[in-house]
Amino acid sequence: MPQQSISKKENKMGTMPVPRLVISMSTPIMFSMLVQALYNIVDSIFVSMQSEMALTAVSLAFPIQNLLISVAVGTSVGMNSLLSRKLGSKEQVLAEKCANNGLTLAFISWGVFAVLGLLFSRKFYTLFTDDSQLLSMCASYTMICLVISLGMFIDIMCERIMQATGDTIHPMIVQITGAVTNIILDPIMIFGLFGFPKLGVTGAAVATVIGQHVSCLLALHFVRKNPEVQIRRKYLPLEKETVKGIYAVGVPSIIMQSIGTLMTTGFNKIIIAYGTSAVAVFGVYFKLQSFVFMPIFGLNSGMIPVMGYNYGARKPERIIQTQKTGMKVSLTIMAIGFIIFFLFPHTLLSWFNASEEMYRIGEIALRRISFCFVFAGFSITLMSLFQAIGDGYLSMIISVTRQLVVLLPAAYLLSRFWGLDAVWYAFIIAEISSFILTIIFYRMEYLRKIKPLETKGK
Repeated sequence: MPQQSISKKENKMGTMPVPRLVISMSTPIMFSMLVQALYNIVDSIFVSMQSEMALTAVSLAFPIQNLLISVAVGTSVGMNSLLSRKLGSKEQVLAEKCANNGLTLAFISWGVFAVLGLLFSRKFYTLFTDDSQLLSMCASYTMICLVISLGMFIDIMCERIMQATGDTIHPMIVQITGAVTNIILDPIMIFGLFGFPKLGVTGAAVATVIGQHVSCLLALHFVRKNPEVQIRRKYLPLEKETVKGIYAVGVPSIIMQSIGTLMTTGFNKIIIAYGTSAVAVFGVYFKLQSFVFMPIFGLNSGMIPVMGYNYGARKPERIIQTQKTGMKVSLTIMAIGFIIFFLFPHTLLSWFNASEEMYRIGEIALRRISFCFVFAGFSITLMSLFQAIGDGYLSMIISVTRQLVVLLPAAYLLSRFWGLDAVWYAFIIAEISSFILTIIFYRMEYLRKIKPLETKGK
């Protein structure tokens, strides 16, 4: 039975025409991530209906949520990369261990964040404000999202297990179900509809964790039916070599995504000097840009197992074809995103009950930041190769350079000498530097790891 499963996957991952394979693998993930991005936007719209302070609270909480998601996604990316390579090289037992150890790591990660949520939810926000009402909103929202986050960790890991085996339909169903549950519950919990108490910002957090646990239960159900890898009790205990293999890609991925927490925290610290409206605009931008970037990340999620499988199977031409196909899709999406952000910033801001001050700040911000989208599309798509072949540390170096070495210092200097309106140019400066570094690393990896496969395959 295991041998049949591997052959079946090889027929698809190893032989299907690459453009069709990438589209078939990525489209369900991209669609589900679009739904997730839509949830993020709708969630903030409902919160903004309460007050600008409520929107500011959720914006200040974003870095902590981002850290939570970074660990969940980063660990699952490491598992996904290793699992797809083991399936490509037909090492079934190691593939089983990888999937099951990934679930154990997800459970451990939740435990760590639950403790952090209980101990530090309020203390973090004293860095930004001493307003008791704002502190209370931030703390209650964050504590719920952290302490009751087990569903998110297990859900994300299960989705990556399915994606690594070539199943992208069930992860799409899982994400859409969770997001729709969340969207339905948001107004009920926030505004107290149908007899429920009016919970405000806390209600948004409750709706979020309920949606996550609905997704989790459904994802576990689908994984248990997956013919390629099974949840087996004997493989749940952590094995040193398997964990090392997961975190070889996972740790750089976690760091890479967690840097966003440091960046947004630092950026909020810079712009809060100009008032809470500036923080609210920055939070709105992050919600809106997810509608552009989420499909790109979904595309990458479909590309990584394809490239990982063909790297394990020593088929370099299919790796390059995958990259070319992904680049065409990525640049198309980013070009559309640029046009929308540049031409219609007022309309986008109007969705969030924007004040006149938010309009003044936000129209300038959205237009200027949008110039970095195409450069970002190039970099994100090329970096997927590093994760697919087990060298995720290169993506980490690029992200550290972009967000900490370049973006934050540039934002600080632009703020100090030219004011708030100039701060947004920091994103363009950072993305161009990231693009240059990505090109250098990509050429290095191609010559070191991909080109030699052409010789070995002859």
